[in-house]
Amino acid sequence: MKLLIAIPCYNEAEKIGEVVASVPPRFDGVDLTRILVVDDGSSDDTARVAHEAGATVIRHKINKGLGEAFRSAVDFAIDHGYDLMVNMDGDGQFDSRDIARLIRPLLEHEADFVTASRFLENKRIQNMPPVKRWGNARMNSLVSFLCGRRFSDVSCGFRAYSRDTLLKINFYGRFTYTQESFINFHYYNLAIREVPVNVTYFPERKSRVAGSVWKYLKKTAGILVGLMRDYYPMRFFSFLGTVFLVPAVIFGVMFLAHYLRVGYFSGYLFAGLICAFCTLVAVLMFSFGVAMESMVRINRNESRILYQQRKLAPTTPDEPNEVIIQ
Repeated sequence: MKLLIAIPCYNEAEKIGEVVASVPPRFDGVDLTRILVVDDGSSDDTARVAHEAGATVIRHKINKGLGEAFRSAVDFAIDHGYDLMVNMDGDGQFDSRDIARLIRPLLEHEADFVTASRFLENKRIQNMPPVKRWGNARMNSLVSFLCGRRFSDVSCGFRAYSRDTLLKINFYGRFTYTQESFINFHYYNLAIREVPVNVTYFPERKSRVAGSVWKYLKKTAGILVGLMRDYYPMRFFSFLGTVFLVPAVIFGVMFLAHYLRVGYFSGYLFAGLICAFCTLVAVLMFSFGVAMESMVRINRNESRILYQQRKLAPTTPDEPNEVIIQ
């Protein structure tokens, strides 16, 4: 059994050395453990510190976003024949000793994907920004609704994957992957397990995600809309179509009632024009939904083909502590 500990990070030179050093050298049921740090275009010494601490490093020339950094880790794990992959943040918020708890359900074949949960035991988390807690709750509700199963934490960056699960990953998002993974794995009917863990929020550290309330709300709303549009387009565009269909009916009834009452349209032409406009937009929304649903089916077929290609592809020999520039 080969285990890859993947740590995507950006400007974490202050903490990454401690995080790499804190990872236990051995785990029960695992023969080989390697640490991979994906430096997503940092402007500090993140790559150098991680490499000196003993990690293999993939260094992006520019900042590509968390989703791209995660994809680099997944590709490395697949190409080098790893059986398990754990990804965790590089800021020291998670306890690396909990890695053993995450991989146990995979080793015992009880799950395909295991995610840490900060909220499963409903504990109070000190120093966690209220807006971040609110945003997580909204995201949990939406993803749980879409999957038809209750999840307590769909945004946590501490997770474990079996090799077969890694082969099935084909995400859209550039800047995030955490919420999308639940939708993707639910589609594949993979066994998902949540494991409670403790997390530390440092009061002196300003969150890059929740530093601005409005920025965080905007980002959360964008993820919600993107998930609905990309994975459930018929529901998404049907909702938009209904939003325009309701006023179309209201103003259409007003327009028709006026004509039946007085025998002419004068005075209520605005109602007819609004009715026609809203009806046209509603029809377009429903048409978009049908067209996008067909594209989703095509994408799912492409994902199946990608899975088969990855499964049959030869693996590349591992070079310890190398630095890869991308």
